[in-house]
Amino acid sequence: MRFFPGSVVAILFLLLLSGCVHRQYASALYPAWGEENSISQSGAHPHLLLRVMYPEDILATKACLLLVHGMNEHTGRYNDVAHYFVRQNFVVAGFDYEAHGLSNPALRQADAALRSGAVSVDISEAYLAQTVLSNLDLPRENLRLALQKTIELCNALGEVDRPVFIVSHSLGALVTATFLLQNRNDVTGCEGTVFLGPGFAVSELPGWRGWLANPIIRLSFHAETHYLNPHGESMLFLVFNQILAFLTVPVLDGLFEILSWPGLRRVFTPVTPAWVADYLTDSVEERERIRNDDWIIRRTLLRYAKGVEEEIVRFRHQMHMFNTPYYLIYSAHDPITPAWGSKDFVNATLNNHSDNRHLELIDSRYHQHLFLAEPRRSEILQHIGQWLDCRIRALSGEQSGILDDKKLESCSEPAYDRI
Repeated sequence: MRFFPGSVVAILFLLLLSGCVHRQYASALYPAWGEENSISQSGAHPHLLLRVMYPEDILATKACLLLVHGMNEHTGRYNDVAHYFVRQNFVVAGFDYEAHGLSNPALRQADAALRSGAVSVDISEAYLAQTVLSNLDLPRENLRLALQKTIELCNALGEVDRPVFIVSHSLGALVTATFLLQNRNDVTGCEGTVFLGPGFAVSELPGWRGWLANPIIRLSFHAETHYLNPHGESMLFLVFNQILAFLTVPVLDGLFEILSWPGLRRVFTPVTPAWVADYLTDSVEERERIRNDDWIIRRTLLRYAKGVEEEIVRFRHQMHMFNTPYYLIYSAHDPITPAWGSKDFVNATLNNHSDNRHLELIDSRYHQHLFLAEPRRSEILQHIGQWLDCRIRALSGEQSGILDDKKLESCSEPAYDRI
């Protein structure tokens, strides 16, 4: 195992390159949309803010959607998405989960200061809210509360209860999937979920950065996957994998924990490189908005990143039991959440429900599907709307006890497989 000390040195070198002094300021108000609902949380956690937007004719509402954003972003970005689905007669809700957006104490204070007349607020330390995130338990609890409130608001619209769906992106999709998997035997009130570029795999950096970082990322993920988890391999490979895991996992866990301590974390916490925006969207205007968005957190604490990796590993061990109907969209060449994670999930779960569907963007490397350039963005929104309508019709048939084959015909077709 002589390569391992060299791997640690490489990790330290990469972190030193990316963990340089970083200052970030907020000068524009948080992009709030819809009506704001406050949800009490236990302990010292601040109230969770649920944003809700309603159609003009509330009685025409056909369903309710809960948006779950991705890592280091916020639900304020989804204003246009909310308006699109509201025009399709959906009630749309969204929230910022733990340490993100206005659920981040530093960012909430900055927004309050700006509303009180401040011109600019230093938010360079906002990433420190991630110190409480060694896994996704807190975001899952936020999701539980937001989903309960969304269901409550949805049921208050009239005599007929409307179905509730979740639309989730990237890490938000992992939060959603693990929440639904953990509660698969309980009534969550979610009738289906849309996964967009789901975080079911670890990133694969493109270009020369990948030559340095990807072997380390793969080593860590391989070791974590096999740590105390035999995979039916031969005895020789089983012994090799367990030795590798026992030498790798505790050392990396300990290293990332130490580098997340006060003092050290200011040097070793990676800053999101500028080139990442090139893989988020093909829209030049949207890239500029991302780079200028004051409320996107630009650093990721290593303890948090390692915790996300462990969540992915645990989920992949159990994902074959996922039983909530889903529509999954992924890009074939996305380096941020690579396609193999989505493909593995689809292969393990597609037959778990008759309404499960997936869509592969075969020519795309972009990660944020709801922020692509036109006409692709509208095409994807239309596909999502079609699947939601399909689920609504299926649920209506189940509740009435009458299944109309003509109404359900589009649901029974193979997935909208590739575009």
